[in-house]
Amino acid sequence: MNVLQSGHTQVASEDKSWPVLLTVDEAAALLRTTRRAMYAMVERRQLPGVVRIRRRVLFRSKALLDWVHQKSAPSLEE
Repeated sequence: MNVLQSGHTQVASEDKSWPVLLTVDEAAALLRTTRRAMYAMVERRQLPGVVRIRRRVLFRSKALLDWVHQKSAPSLEE
């Protein structure tokens, strides 16, 4: 998992406590995609945990992480 901090991508451990709400940049870093792709997925209603506060788009970190875990394919060793 990755999180954007100080303009650099930093590897985070599994037990890291995430903020309740992620910004578009933080969510994009977590999913290793772009801001533009995040907004496109929000518009197409492809992402869970989207919270809109006026014009701002935020993501519930737990919903997004659960969604990523559901979408992941099992490794060949499993």
